[in-house]
Amino acid sequence: MLPTREQILIVDDEANLRRVLAAQLGRDGYEVHTAEDGEAGLAFLKEHHVDLVITDLRMPKLGGMDLLRAALREDPTLPVVILTAHGTVDNAVEALKTGAFDYLTKPFDQDEVRLIVRKALRTRDLASRDATDQGGVSAVGGARYGLIGSSPQILELYALIERVADTPTTVLITGESGTGKELVARALHHNSGRANRPFIKVNCAAIPKDLMESELFGYERGAFTGAVGSKPGRFELASGGTLFLDEVGEIPIEMQVKLLRVLQESEFERVGGIKTLHVDVRLVAATNRDLKREIGVGAFREDLYYRLNVVPIALAPLRERRGDIAELVTFFIAKFNKRLKKSVQSVEPAALEVLRGYAWPGNVRELENLIERAVLFADTASIREADLPGEVARGSAPPAERSEPGTDGALGGDGLKEQVKAATSRLERDLIERALEQTSGNVTHAARLLKISRKGLQLKMKELDLREREDG
Repeated sequence: MLPTREQILIVDDEANLRRVLAAQLGRDGYEVHTAEDGEAGLAFLKEHHVDLVITDLRMPKLGGMDLLRAALREDPTLPVVILTAHGTVDNAVEALKTGAFDYLTKPFDQDEVRLIVRKALRTRDLASRDATDQGGVSAVGGARYGLIGSSPQILELYALIERVADTPTTVLITGESGTGKELVARALHHNSGRANRPFIKVNCAAIPKDLMESELFGYERGAFTGAVGSKPGRFELASGGTLFLDEVGEIPIEMQVKLLRVLQESEFERVGGIKTLHVDVRLVAATNRDLKREIGVGAFREDLYYRLNVVPIALAPLRERRGDIAELVTFFIAKFNKRLKKSVQSVEPAALEVLRGYAWPGNVRELENLIERAVLFADTASIREADLPGEVARGSAPPAERSEPGTDGALGGDGLKEQVKAATSRLERDLIERALEQTSGNVTHAARLLKISRKGLQLKMKELDLREREDG
């Protein structure tokens, strides 16, 4: 669907640095955009879809820290990598505590750039698939801590958060993808005495196994090839605050004993270092895996499991709290009305009953995506049953997960591929035409609705023989 390369924005007032870095990333297969200062970078972010920002700290008009804060307000899941000189590493570390993904020290090593970019984009991909909304919920009845609903399961969750938030106790959050595990972790942090200290998130699934130790504990200069300087790990950055280990089940078994030591003794050494460091960190972990099963097959240490599982919080899937669906739909309609400049008022009762009857294998994330699509293409003031995808109306699994009736193997592989290709082109054409209609023919705004770059949309329009319209 509307394929395009991952979009990277480089913001730096040094033209030569922008040129060199853009050339390298372009050769690596990314679509690269540049801006000469933070003000221009922020303007670009507001008009285009971007997957990663790489920005200098010190720039005219708008500095890197201000750009970082503004970018995260626009999109909390957007990874921002800071460029810094040796003399300003402390400022880069402060940026990490503010929410930056990582930093690169000038002059940077090409392999280090590639590694950080791949890791950042992998984290972005996981966040976009797993994240639920994190703000603006105060206008919705029954919403607390960024969570929406008033079902018995949600009310019990509210009470549990209130009880354990302001304690140093380790918490293990379990639940299917899309149930809001990160929301709960942030709620525990923001309602504790550590609220004004760092909240550091690590998605363990995004980190190569051989780099897990240096990511968590940091490293000293010369510890390995490419370690041109020392660097603090996530435990150091989170000291005084909260460290959230998402997908903790992905931590390699050989690293788990080192994590257990930190949890028990609050101390560790950087990779290649001899000095023992002491930290004060409240740990919250999350997983969608069955860790007891992982213990049974030797993939997870039993002693670490019990150390993490001091307070277990199990999140119910959406199919087990269908009473919250109406509140969630109301919230998402308001959210996407604002984002898409629409005026959908409600969902018709028949459509709401269909939503309540669906199994929601993707949980709240799947519902959010569906409502965004329904609001985008709604032609009336209400979302109707006819506006819902066929698999939802039938209460069945998405088409990719089931066999299409009526084929009975009659089509060969090539024939089926041609049918799929033709159907994909028709759907792409329809999506583009409707997005252009929604934006009065403005290609830039249509690209933002479709979450692709303007150039990517232009190429797709050319491929589909759609006449390009002038931006208004």
